[in-house]
Amino acid sequence: MKRILFSQKTPKSHKTIAPMALHEPFGTRRESQRRKPLVLVVDDEYGPRESIAFSLSAEFDTRTAGRATDALRLLVEQRFDLVLLDIRMPEMDGIRTLEEIRKIDGEISVILLTGYGTLATAQQAIVGGANQYLRKPPDIQELILAVRRHVDGTMSRRRHKEMTTQALELNAALKREIAEKEPHIWQARAAAELVHDLANPLTVLIGYAAVLAQEASAPFAPDAERMEKIRSNAATVQRAAEYCQHLAENWRNTSKQVANAERVEVAALVREVRDVIFFGSESVVVPDGPKCWVRGSAFELARVFQNLIKNALEAQASEVAVLMKTESGRVLISLNDDGHGMDLDTANRALRGGFTTKPSGTGLGLSICRHIIGAHGGELALRSAVGRGTTMSIDLPSVT
Repeated sequence: MKRILFSQKTPKSHKTIAPMALHEPFGTRRESQRRKPLVLVVDDEYGPRESIAFSLSAEFDTRTAGRATDALRLLVEQRFDLVLLDIRMPEMDGIRTLEEIRKIDGEISVILLTGYGTLATAQQAIVGGANQYLRKPPDIQELILAVRRHVDGTMSRRRHKEMTTQALELNAALKREIAEKEPHIWQARAAAELVHDLANPLTVLIGYAAVLAQEASAPFAPDAERMEKIRSNAATVQRAAEYCQHLAENWRNTSKQVANAERVEVAALVREVRDVIFFGSESVVVPDGPKCWVRGSAFELARVFQNLIKNALEAQASEVAVLMKTESGRVLISLNDDGHGMDLDTANRALRGGFTTKPSGTGLGLSICRHIIGAHGGELALRSAVGRGTTMSIDLPSVT
């Protein structure tokens, strides 16, 4: 037969206990005044159950249950901060009750109350999820300190869980928003790339249109040389206009795949970019050599060479030598310039994209190049040194 834990009369020791004097629980007195922690005392014997509840009532809001089933029902209905659970009860003992409590609330602290005969069982229950065990009858001061500590643990775990849940919910919300906004993000990026790459061909159009206008305003004379010059300028304007049209079409489609794949002879393409976009600049050197063929979009590959040559010339290069060869089924292309060059950190940041050393730059050029070369099954690499120029290397699959 179980011993009565306390007599029904309040022991003198109860009167000497000032719960708040032991230490300030749960952070501040203000929090304790705002809401007393809710404690559930579960014991099938009335005397010990009510005595424990009375001893805690000055500092905690207590509820009692005489059977495990009643305790579990209360835990479903209310959010308790701690359970004091007797290990020996009829119908369902404390160990089984503890298992059910953990299914209902994984964060709540549970303190087991045990007699000497069930001490080993209580120690095993710690492994099963109990936070502490106290021998019956417990020392009142020890009991209150243990309840305070473990109520605080419950609150801490719940705060952590709430913050984790909020973080996961925020992360999920951000993913949903990114998914919803992704088409707009890609459209904005495509628009920025369009503006970036349209600058040079539009300059060409304006320049050659001015030349054509000047020729047209001069007195007409059947001069074969003059007519050839007009035809050549008009052809340049047409090619630049086609290039602009391709860029606009690519922006509308915002496609990440290579469109209109064809056999492209690299040297001829680079020379055309030089002649159309850079007004036939003598600084861009494309030596004669064996033809190197790749498969892809001529317009897209032209964007790559436009950006790389433009970067070199803006770095004050007096010469940009474009060399190429076919080797082991690959076309290896290098653009070597004698411009300012970059240190290793600047070169790595530039290649990743979104970084520029130019006062009015966007940092999109190399990013555009990497994307296009990658879409063609190739790789883009950069090697540079301050005062020694830069080498851009392109590796593409070759075709016969």
